Amino acid sequence: MRSKRLALGVLGAVSTLVLAGFAAVDAGRSTSGATPRSKLTIMAPAAPGGGWDLAAREFQQALRGASIVNNVQVVNVPGAGGTIGLGQFTEIGPDPSQLMMTGTVMEGAITANRSPVGLLDTTPIARLAEDYEVIIVPAASPYRTLEDFLRVWRENPRAHAVGGGGLGGTDHLLAGLTARAAGIDPGQLNYVSFAGGGEVLTALLSNTVEIGISGYNEFRDQIEAGRLRALAVSATAPVPGIDTPTFRQQGIDVALPNWRGLVAPPGITAEQRRELISVVEDMADSPEWADALGRNKWASSLLTGDEFTAFIREDQARVDAIIEELGL
Repeated sequence: MRSKRLALGVLGAVSTLVLAGFAAVDAGRSTSGATPRSKLTIMAPAAPGGGWDLAAREFQQALRGASIVNNVQVVNVPGAGGTIGLGQFTEIGPDPSQLMMTGTVMEGAITANRSPVGLLDTTPIARLAEDYEVIIVPAASPYRTLEDFLRVWRENPRAHAVGGGGLGGTDHLLAGLTARAAGIDPGQLNYVSFAGGGEVLTALLSNTVEIGISGYNEFRDQIEAGRLRALAVSATAPVPGIDTPTFRQQGIDVALPNWRGLVAPPGITAEQRRELISVVEDMADSPEWADALGRNKWASSLLTGDEFTAFIREDQARVDAIIEELGL
């Protein structure tokens, strides 16, 4: 990949999108020799405004606020459910000053997009927390409840566009699971994928799609402002602070938590991995992170090192089975 110096030499001829696509790799080259305690760059493999972006920036602020790492940057590399970012991240080289936010969405996209690399091609560091998905509609929508939508969805599934993140990601899985639980063939889904929750919101408010699916926090401000109505949340039980019934409370047997975690590039040393885990553990014990969990209605689910690696292996298999079963 061209270095940043060469990219700058032809800046006028290179589009902003291409530069953004190479940003994380260039950042990895420019931080050579940095240690996790002095400088970190966190890749959010999605567009600004999405769930990974939010998680990366909350992680950034907690590290800064707790004085664990003062120089923390976040770069966005959107596309294909995070697999474009994943592909670039695995090419950075063994740089312990680099981390990438990941989670359930990427597992589905790896399979759906036939990605040549997977999460086990990185160095797993830690699972941080779980959040939940919501199905939402504009405030002016005639659908007041989940059943209102399911009633018309059953009549003609293809007539109702459902917007969410990348193919095979959590949003897509939730749409498929909801369809199946409601007696609809998941193969009849009219699913429109977007790079992140911000784009889903734009599509929903412009009536490009009729139903939106994404993480609760990606829609929270619009829900609280009354511009959107949440029909169901994908938690296993009611979530304190979220005034939306679960699918199960409404007779639809669906629950799908969405975990967020961090991986490092392949090839770092065991000592560097331990140091990164230590940084995350210090952050997880901070009042700043406790505040982030509370504000975002996240459930702490810290898991590190080899246990996190084992979790990824098992969870990827679970997601793959869902995708195959639903025919997505």
